[in-house]
Amino acid sequence: MLCEMGQLRRFVDLVLVLLLLPLLAPFALLVAICVFLDSPGPILYRAQRVGTGGRTFDMLKFRTMRHGAAGPAVSRADDPRYTPFGRFLARTRLDELPQVVNVVRGEMRLVGPRPEDPAFVARYADDYRTILSVPPGVTGPAAVEFAWEGEVLALAEEAERESVYQRDILPLKVAIDVRYALERTWSGDLWILLRTLSVPLRQCWLPLMRRGGGARPRRLVVSTGLTVGCVAVFAVSLTLDGLATL
Repeated sequence: MLCEMGQLRRFVDLVLVLLLLPLLAPFALLVAICVFLDSPGPILYRAQRVGTGGRTFDMLKFRTMRHGAAGPAVSRADDPRYTPFGRFLARTRLDELPQVVNVVRGEMRLVGPRPEDPAFVARYADDYRTILSVPPGVTGPAAVEFAWEGEVLALAEEAERESVYQRDILPLKVAIDVRYALERTWSGDLWILLRTLSVPLRQCWLPLMRRGGGARPRRLVVSTGLTVGCVAVFAVSLTLDGLATL
């Protein structure tokens, strides 16, 4: 039964990727061109992460930092290593777009615990045995809850940033991911996707809506559209949850 549900989840992921591909492909190409023009270096950054069953893989991201820049393994909101365009990508989480390739390869799902660095996984080996029983995701519950961790880490001294992350943030993210691995549902996954989409929407569209006298009508249109979308998504997700219990 678990194997069948895993196959169904992967099938749904691939269908969603195929449906979004006509939109994502040209947008990703535009982002790639901007990264190329922004600063010298490769367009993609490959980060080694731990996936299902403890297998390591290269997680793809658009490069947000100056090529060859050294520093802590975790970044802050105002990290001087960011390129001008890379700072925007990191703030809106659009640097994660290339992980669609990881999804197609079967290394990740659209929703799941965010894959961590092997060194951090080793510190919580017992908890990660549970977390790594499910595939990691492009987005996940801990990633949504700590979407603004860069602002928190910006308050720490550079030499202390990694220890602050391991002491104050990582244990909470691990606890959230353990709970997700044990209790994940279709409706929960789709709610996480909606919350994730709100990050770039807030960063890109809301400032535009505040400009000019037509802000109120535009805000009403966007709010109505998001509400209708949420209702439709929850109707589908609750149906899938019901089918899963049959």
